Amino acid sequence: MLPNEPSELVRRDNHFKQLGLDIDDYQEADAVIDLLLEHPKLMQRPVVVRGDRAVIARPSELVEELL
Repeated sequence: MLPNEPSELVRRDNHFKQLGLDIDDYQEADAVIDLLLEHPKLMQRPVVVRGDRAVIARPSELVEELL
């Protein structure tokens, strides 16, 4: 549903850095899923879904794409 690469669902904030993670390790959907199951705080939010489309609503103006 998302037009983004799987790695864009991962927040690269201080928590990500404190865990010593490398975004290059999370380019595949399965790796991102495993990471977010283990560390749900790292999920980029909000994700807005409308019909068969979705956007990561950061910044919030991106929601307008679905309207």
